[in-house]
Amino acid sequence: MDITVHKVEYADVEPLRELYRQEAGCQIVHDSMLQRGLADPYLILADARLAGYGAVRNKYSPGHLIEFYTVPQLRDAALPMFQELLAVSEATHIQAQTNMPLMLTMLYDCAENIVDSAILFNDAVTTHLACPRGSLRKTGPRDAASIFDHQSEPVGDWCIDVDGDIVATAGALYHYNPPYGDIYMEVSEQSRRQGYGSYLVQEVKRLCYEAGKLPAARCNPDNQPSRRTLQKAGFLPCGRLLTGDVA
Repeated sequence: MDITVHKVEYADVEPLRELYRQEAGCQIVHDSMLQRGLADPYLILADARLAGYGAVRNKYSPGHLIEFYTVPQLRDAALPMFQELLAVSEATHIQAQTNMPLMLTMLYDCAENIVDSAILFNDAVTTHLACPRGSLRKTGPRDAASIFDHQSEPVGDWCIDVDGDIVATAGALYHYNPPYGDIYMEVSEQSRRQGYGSYLVQEVKRLCYEAGKLPAARCNPDNQPSRRTLQKAGFLPCGRLLTGDVA
């Protein structure tokens, strides 16, 4: 089999990407990279026929190969296709979700020094947590001056207001593969470990469903408080995001 790989435009790989997204059946963490021009698309041909595609980040961790797909009838040749993709793209790292088998297999076949960079969550349990104090409301322009300094997440569209003080904010991002929404949340330092975070995640989950989206989330593997908060609100781990050096 004669395998060739060519750097192309996004429109050239878009039909194959739709198959890739449908086959995934889960939230794809870096789904927006190609569409936003933050990754370069590569088309894979086998004996001059369309066989698959790949994507390599060109900004924010450039050189990371983040997407790989082959048409099912040629999947027995996935490894040589992937190796040619690595050679042509000059990728330095491979990133894979453990809940996406093809890319995970390529990671273990072609990478070393593999590390765990995130825990992925999907919704598993409907919870009925009560807000410790205050009430849930939308954030607005008038809140900008009084919102606490966020250390890791953006200020969300929703907040918990306790007697005029905002103690936590949360929101959901929808630039992932449909129908997924990625929930994020942050609680002010003095209000942590009181139940505000898990209640807020629970309510943003509900708002995701009302918007016709499936809630998902992730956290750093070392962030045990965040993991406990997500699981208390009904999320359960469904995978890991792994990164390795090209061997």
